[in-house]
Amino acid sequence: MAYRGRHRRRKKGRALRASLAGTALALTVAAGLISTSQAASSDNPGALTALGSSSETDKLGLRENLVGEDTLDALESGMGGNVGVDAVLKNANHSMRGRADCSASEKAALPVEPAATRAYCWADSDARTQKWLPQSVTTSGDSDEDGRWGSNRVILSGWTHDGQPAGAQEEDKGLARVAFVDANDPANLKYRWVLLVAPLDGGKDFEAVRSRIGGMVWYQDKLIVTARNGAAGDDALYVFDMNRILRADVTSGAVGKVKDGWSAHGYRYVMPAMGSYSLTGGACDATTNDRVPCFASVSLDRTSTPHSLVANEWFRPDSGEPGRVWRYDYSTASDRTGLLAADRRGRVHADEAYETDAVGLQGVLSHRPSGASEPNWYAGHAPDARGEHGTLWRQNKSAAKAAKCGAEESYACWGRDTESLSYWQETGELWTLTGRSATASGRAHELPGRAADRATAWQPGTVSERVLYAVPLSAVDHSLE
Repeated sequence: MAYRGRHRRRKKGRALRASLAGTALALTVAAGLISTSQAASSDNPGALTALGSSSETDKLGLRENLVGEDTLDALESGMGGNVGVDAVLKNANHSMRGRADCSASEKAALPVEPAATRAYCWADSDARTQKWLPQSVTTSGDSDEDGRWGSNRVILSGWTHDGQPAGAQEEDKGLARVAFVDANDPANLKYRWVLLVAPLDGGKDFEAVRSRIGGMVWYQDKLIVTARNGAAGDDALYVFDMNRILRADVTSGAVGKVKDGWSAHGYRYVMPAMGSYSLTGGACDATTNDRVPCFASVSLDRTSTPHSLVANEWFRPDSGEPGRVWRYDYSTASDRTGLLAADRRGRVHADEAYETDAVGLQGVLSHRPSGASEPNWYAGHAPDARGEHGTLWRQNKSAAKAAKCGAEESYACWGRDTESLSYWQETGELWTLTGRSATASGRAHELPGRAADRATAWQPGTVSERVLYAVPLSAVDHSLE
């Protein structure tokens, strides 16, 4: 490429791996301000640099792998049929707290500028858990232009099982669950958990999907989530059908077919994967942006033609490694709703790609304002040190801007440890969530969302900083002027 950033290449390791075999998935079952000297991404990253050569875009290529309909039908039939999103919402058994009932530490995690107009906090058991980490968000505003799935307004939040707290079982590590949040009444949000699984043995069984679920997009009737970094294979994304939500009838720690029926690790509902997208270049490499990228997060762009899925990779904020952001078109074929545009061989090609010097990106969003010739890319940067506010950069091919706040005009104005981004077009809101839950001493693990680390021996008495919130995208843009 013509420009490789002003930073020296450095290596660090992580691999995103998973596998698909036969007609069934074989998943290897992945508000205090700080000084400018401490500020998140205190150096302006400048304009995006286009990656136009085939040698660069070929690294982003995907291959579509779909499970046979007979396998999915067999599993659905064996478990009593699809219960649907409506049933999950009607059986919501956790209540979210409104901003007024959030703790001081949760409120302090909200952005300084621009201010959140809506904010919700999780039920106490989820707000403080050290085992599960909130990672991603998408909404029915992604699924349909009217902002509803049927008659319901819905928010989905993806969480992954960390596997490190004391007492955690090795077989639990990497489990992925999704909170289905009933958002019909803004004053009374409720949710229910759904476990992500994959069919086995022609639909006679299922196993757990293991995913970091760092990003997800609900488009039309499909849910696409990022795969697990470090799993065994080269899958980058998993695909789920929103019209195939199944009910487990046995309450136990097992996952799959058991003696008396079906068990889902104690959860009532499961969503079986209907396919995956694997990297055509093989396993990803998180040590450098010269190779096949590891997907960190994804989001939907409804302002592109056709609509598209955008993605980013993640490097440690102190690595100095420029990251890439890119997009894939969605299919416009009537028999491929919610799937990416693929050629006859099942290959999916990146439509657009850039390099950014805004490192440490937790999420990315692309949006083209009405009348504009090109989109803006919103990149959420999380600082290396935990407990600090991040930066939301707006970049395009001309410049980069971010809000400034406080007497020192710091760029550290966005939420603390903010994860993926999702734009609800009908309401004009940018949704995201914070992932951190620290110990009472204020210590937390270096990776996003974790509640403690071994240095604190996974101590009890965590202090939640986990908030689901929305900011009008217009307010984000106005804060940059």
